[in-house]
Amino acid sequence: MSSSSPVLPMNSMGNERVDQRTCLICGDRATGLHYGIISCEGCKGFFKRSICNKRVYRCSRDKNCVMSRKQRNRCQYCRLLKCLQMGMNRKAIREDGMPGGRNKSIGPVQISEEEIERIMSGQEFEGEANMSWSNNGDSDHSSPGNGVSESNQPSPVSTPSSSRSVELNGFAALRDQYIGTPVSTHYQYLPHLFSYSAHSAVMPPQTRSLDPQSHSLINQLVSAEDLEPLGTPMLIEDGYKVTQAELFALLCRLADELLFRQIAWIKKLPFFCELSIKDYTCLLSSTWQELILLSSLTVYSKQIFGDLADVTSKYSPSDDELHRFSEEGMEVMERLIYLFRKFNQLKVSNEEYACMKAINFLNQDIRGLTNASQLEQLNKRYWYVCQDFTEYKYPHQPNRFPDLMMCLPEIRYIAGKMVNVPLEQLPLLFKAVLHSCKTSVSKE
Repeated sequence: MSSSSPVLPMNSMGNERVDQRTCLICGDRATGLHYGIISCEGCKGFFKRSICNKRVYRCSRDKNCVMSRKQRNRCQYCRLLKCLQMGMNRKAIREDGMPGGRNKSIGPVQISEEEIERIMSGQEFEGEANMSWSNNGDSDHSSPGNGVSESNQPSPVSTPSSSRSVELNGFAALRDQYIGTPVSTHYQYLPHLFSYSAHSAVMPPQTRSLDPQSHSLINQLVSAEDLEPLGTPMLIEDGYKVTQAELFALLCRLADELLFRQIAWIKKLPFFCELSIKDYTCLLSSTWQELILLSSLTVYSKQIFGDLADVTSKYSPSDDELHRFSEEGMEVMERLIYLFRKFNQLKVSNEEYACMKAINFLNQDIRGLTNASQLEQLNKRYWYVCQDFTEYKYPHQPNRFPDLMMCLPEIRYIAGKMVNVPLEQLPLLFKAVLHSCKTSVSKE
């Protein structure tokens, strides 16, 4: 949320040839051939999320809503229907849910009206296993209408870890994707995560003790944390109407306080003397948004989703703000709501939070580091410490550790996407997210 971060218009680097093309779905500027047809980034992402998550939408009109750049978000049923009618090929979507088509040579497809109806009604997905990302599962499996379920709660969204192949095969897809590939990611160095079986939940829990070294390292991490409530005032008088500028100023003050706490946290880390100041600076500049997001979803969640939500409820966006809300903002909003539900379900402890934060911070893939191999070893150390603690503390939740770790790439993805959301849209984004999350908690 730094005001110094430049905000570039989407697709600003497109060449003249692409500029002359228009999306076959909504008429917006096309960015290339996506899933078999020429389309924009917005419709490309919408189609992928809809198919990966087996979404079933409903049209409140006559199933012939006008699709345009400004109106495409008003009816998701008609938008998906047009994607299928124009030939978007769902078989071109990669089964692991990651970016990039499965087969670049696959072009548009002609499918029958009967098959389209089966996809739109959800019958096409009925034979597929309906397994959740975690062993406990999400409670929201209702069919959303225009992105909202019948209980008026946002439906789960696509995440890098919630595609069908991961749901059905445990962590097999991730293991195949990361281990044995030339891409250097922290998953490569953590093979123990992928030793979990998709059926590990049926294995009886075994009583075990916590390794003394793990206990010591976790205590050191927790001691480095500032777990005191945030000091930024978030109280508001009854009847007061908050302006966009006032809410934006409050968000900036919160970001400043949270960032200051991360800087103070670094100096208290047990491995502070093991790394150079240059590497710490590089790591913080690349991960501060992720650290703030993680802390907001865990140790400061009562204030963020309580006090801040009360403030945002007093802010009423104008019609112009609503119409200008970007596709990036919509995706971030959906993913944040989904991630909030996941954390609310897991009820992450302070010990787990401290480990997750250290693991996320120790990212050896960041450019400009002077000692990536040392970071790799530190990352691995705390990964195993976290695994040791969760298996000891929660023996009846054998999938808890993988669930926690799979939250980290989603946090990293969301933090990266938020940079592309125009600053003037942040007040509306926070209002929508906090309202939805607070409402979902109150209904539980």
